[in-house]
Amino acid sequence: MPHPLRPAVFVLAAALALTGCGADVTSREDGEGGTSAADGHYPVTVENCGERKRFDRAPERVVTNDVGITEIMFALGLEDHMAGYVMPDDKGDMTSVPWKDGYKKTKWLSKDRINKELVLDARADLVFAGWNYGFNEGEGFTPAELERVGVDSYLLSESCRNGQGKARGVMPPLEALYTDLRNLGEIFDVEDRADTLITSFRKEVADARSRAATGDDRLRVFLYDDGKDKPLTSGAYAGPHDIITKAGGDHIMKDLKDSWTTVGWETVVDRDPEVIVINDYGDTGAEEKRKFLKSYKPLAGVSAIKNDRIVVLDYVDLVESPRNPAAISSLAEDLRTFAR
Repeated sequence: MPHPLRPAVFVLAAALALTGCGADVTSREDGEGGTSAADGHYPVTVENCGERKRFDRAPERVVTNDVGITEIMFALGLEDHMAGYVMPDDKGDMTSVPWKDGYKKTKWLSKDRINKELVLDARADLVFAGWNYGFNEGEGFTPAELERVGVDSYLLSESCRNGQGKARGVMPPLEALYTDLRNLGEIFDVEDRADTLITSFRKEVADARSRAATGDDRLRVFLYDDGKDKPLTSGAYAGPHDIITKAGGDHIMKDLKDSWTTVGWETVVDRDPEVIVINDYGDTGAEEKRKFLKSYKPLAGVSAIKNDRIVVLDYVDLVESPRNPAAISSLAEDLRTFAR
């Protein structure tokens, strides 16, 4: 992505370990189905997208797909358990986050799409990806296909399918992040690291919310990802929903029970957003997207366009990633400025 990540405050202060935070993590189990105590940490069983997955040891050669997923591993300090990562080089600044050293320590396997051959060449024992975050039936790259060749998988919780066709989303976006951090903490025996991250993230979000608008004072916000004929946007289960809501905005597509999906421009016009957030990534940069929005005649009467209230956040801020809490703080500041 051409433009650098916006400055954001990352709060990573030490925190008390959490022992009962509602994680989708089951108790440790031994081979007979009972709990393990004196016998050590493994095996462990976690629930991932409705499936119980057992690990007899920590995976040692993980391949991750996409920037948010990769940075979840880095934030947990799990570089030594990775064979490498796959992502294009349009995902923004990688140098201003606390876990930036992960990029230096870990092999960038490909800037193209992840596939089975790449995974096998890397001798991966686990692939951490998600539906439409690498996994895709149309391309024949699925957890079931990996299982057939002896490679385990872990699905990004934001991408869990909810039983309504291929619609994605089974929990609030931030809870998906916390769930993955807890699960991975169990899988890799780094629960203290996971709990510290979750505690610091919850505090950062709470601080932002304490200064955010509420009730009728909230500005209506639309997330614009891409698309001219029909805009790609966020429903209730993608990261922008919690980012907008907890920053003090009213997410105008909160009734869409999906994660990333398309809508009609007439719906956007009808709901009259007062602020538009642009997702900056890919070949069409933020400035080009801004020019399109401001020149697209059906949007001319929309409040956000009339008042030039357009905010840019990077892709990694908006997909499930450890940058989500900082994005909430950043957007909350913008919304407070607009509301003055």
